[in-house]
Amino acid sequence: MIVSKKANNPLIAVGYFFKGLGLLAHPTLRPFVLMPLLINFLIYAVALVLGYYTINGLIHQFIPDWLNWLGWVLWPLFFICFFIAGFFTFTVLANIIAAPFYGKLAAKALALANGADAVVVEELPLAKIMSAEFTRALYLVIRSVPLLILFLIPGLNIVAPFLWALFGAWGMALEYLAYPLENAGILFPEQKQLAKNIRLGALSFGGVTMLGLTLPILNIVVAPAAVIGATLYIKAIRENQDAG
Repeated sequence: MIVSKKANNPLIAVGYFFKGLGLLAHPTLRPFVLMPLLINFLIYAVALVLGYYTINGLIHQFIPDWLNWLGWVLWPLFFICFFIAGFFTFTVLANIIAAPFYGKLAAKALALANGADAVVVEELPLAKIMSAEFTRALYLVIRSVPLLILFLIPGLNIVAPFLWALFGAWGMALEYLAYPLENAGILFPEQKQLAKNIRLGALSFGGVTMLGLTLPILNIVVAPAAVIGATLYIKAIRENQDAG
């Protein structure tokens, strides 16, 4: 697929994320946003509570009373690690569970953008939706392992955070661009190729999404906002392609 330079513009790509954020409360989309929000809230809440009690138990078990002051150091580190780990673990898990709802949200967002009250989308079978989610998750997990190993190698661990950030942005772009593309019948191999054709735009869109997912409270609404924004982004890309 040949795309215009405008579609590859980082500022324009980031702008679509914020357009999606602005449409979260739109009456037409609100019913399709509520369930993903609930799923995200429950997963993050359960993970945070379990993490809290686990870390609290470890601190009391392994740190003697006279070193209790270390808790003031360890707790901030826990929350930092929680939101970093949440990027690929809780986020991917939430997306797998919410995938059927995100497909419907993308379809409704496209209808809204087209000025239609309804849009006819041939919904994929649930098994195919879940298979696509696991395929993307496996793709990301396999490629994340070498990056995690880099953190353990002296010297190379200096560049590891930057490579991880790039990979995270790429992963989030693939994740959220997938929903409107799957509604259009475009599957994972073609999705990756499209993302490569708009590499700067995709990395920018994925980067701002990734940043939002690391922010407490805000991360609950980032995923549905990214689905809406990705739908508008893909719509613009396809329209520019048709015009060209």
